[in-house]
Amino acid sequence: MSSDYGKHYSVQRREVLKFFSESLGDRSVGPTYLDLTFGAGGHTTSILKEIPNSFVYAVDQDIEAINNGETKLKELDLTDRCKLLKMNFSEFEEYYKSSLSDEGVKFDGILMDLGVSSHQFDQISRGFSFRESAELDMRMDGTNDQIQTAKDLVNELDEEELANVIFEYGEERYSRRIAKAIVEKREEAEIVDTKTLEDIVFHCYPKKDRFKKIHPATKTFQALRIAVNHELEVLATASEFLPNFLAPGGRLAIISFHSLEDRIVKRSFKKRVLEDKAHFKILTKRPLMAEEDEVSENPRSRSAKMRVLEKL
Repeated sequence: MSSDYGKHYSVQRREVLKFFSESLGDRSVGPTYLDLTFGAGGHTTSILKEIPNSFVYAVDQDIEAINNGETKLKELDLTDRCKLLKMNFSEFEEYYKSSLSDEGVKFDGILMDLGVSSHQFDQISRGFSFRESAELDMRMDGTNDQIQTAKDLVNELDEEELANVIFEYGEERYSRRIAKAIVEKREEAEIVDTKTLEDIVFHCYPKKDRFKKIHPATKTFQALRIAVNHELEVLATASEFLPNFLAPGGRLAIISFHSLEDRIVKRSFKKRVLEDKAHFKILTKRPLMAEEDEVSENPRSRSAKMRVLEKL
C-alpha cells in the first residue's frame, strides 16, 4: 500500500526536529513523542531516524494513513519504536487516561500538523478537491458513516446555515450569494459532486474576480471540509488538554494553515501561560513560517505557521 499512498512533503520538518531535539541535552534515556497527525508518516519517521532511541505514539483517523504507515514502518524497520493509533486526535485524552497515565508516560514532544495530507487532496474520490468530478464527501475518517458528508451539508442545511458555515469557516465575502445559489440549484436536483458545486461558486463571483490566483471555490470547499470534520472544535479541545501530557522540558508544536486555526492555537497557548507562568513558556513570539527553499519545493507550505509551547 505504501507505493499507492502517494508522496507527501512534511512541512517544517527541520524546525520540528530542531525544537524537539535541542531540549533533550545529554539525556541517555530515549525520549517519547506524540504525533497526532500522522498522515504519510514523514514527521514520525524523521523523529525516529534522527533522534536516537526515540519512541513515537502516532495518531490518525484515516484508515488509509494507518495501513500505509504500518507498511512504511515495517519497510524502514521502525515498527518496534512506534505505536500507530486509529482515532481522531480529540479522542487521545481518553486513550491517555485509560492506557498511558498509569504507566506515567509523558511526552518530550507533541506535534500537530493541521494540514490536509497531499494524499487526501490528490485522491479525487475523497471529494476534497474540485480538480476533477467526485462525490462531495470530505470526511477525514471515510469509514465513519455517522459523520455527515459535504454532500449532506450542501443539501440539508438551510440557506442561512449554509451562509454562516461558508462565511465563518471559509472567510468568504460572497457567502450569502453562494448559499442562495446552492439552495436554488438543489431545488432542481440534489448537488452530489465537486464539479457541480465548483461551478455554482465560480459563477457567484464577479467576472473580474473569477480568474485570480486563488480559485473562487477554494474558500467554500475549505469551509465545508472544516464543518464536516469539526476541525476547529477538535483543535480547541486538543490544544487545551495536550500541555498536560508534556514532560518537563517537553514541547508542543502546532502547525496551522489558515488564520482560524492559528488564532485558536495562539489564544490557547497564551491562556495556558497566563494560568501557569511557572510551568509554561511560549517559545515563538511570532509564528514560524516555512523557509523559502521549502516553499519553492512545496508551495503548499507557504501558508504554514508553527507555534511552540514549552513545559518548564
